[in-house]
Amino acid sequence: MAIQISVFIENKEGRIKKAIDTLGKAGVNIRALSVGDTAKYGILRLIVSDNEAATKALEEESFIVKQSEVIVVAVPDKPNGLNSTLAILDDADINLEYIYAFVSSQPDEAIVAMKVEDIEAATEVFKANNAKILTDEDIEKI
Repeated sequence: MAIQISVFIENKEGRIKKAIDTLGKAGVNIRALSVGDTAKYGILRLIVSDNEAATKALEEESFIVKQSEVIVVAVPDKPNGLNSTLAILDDADINLEYIYAFVSSQPDEAIVAMKVEDIEAATEVFKANNAKILTDEDIEKI
């Protein structure tokens, strides 16, 4: 499991840039990100190099920040590689709430961050199927 930071942002010009600038000034490296939006606000989801420094810096700039656990899994970097990993969750009747990807340093794998309904059950089923689950320490090496 890994920690994800969610930043709630007004849906107006310059707010995402301000959040990214804030992280850069704090010396925090972004490993992965995803943005979802509605008419009034957006959620910037991040996997970063230093969760505590990121949270502190963003909160000092009046951003609303939440930390939560996600599962970060290496998937085969080939056609249908992601689907074979998603089938593990589907076969175990575990709901996938959302997913986003980031770059791997390994040429034969891709990496995805997953928010699931039951993180403990998903972790166990991935382990039982020999899936490669990355920790915060693994992510730091990317």
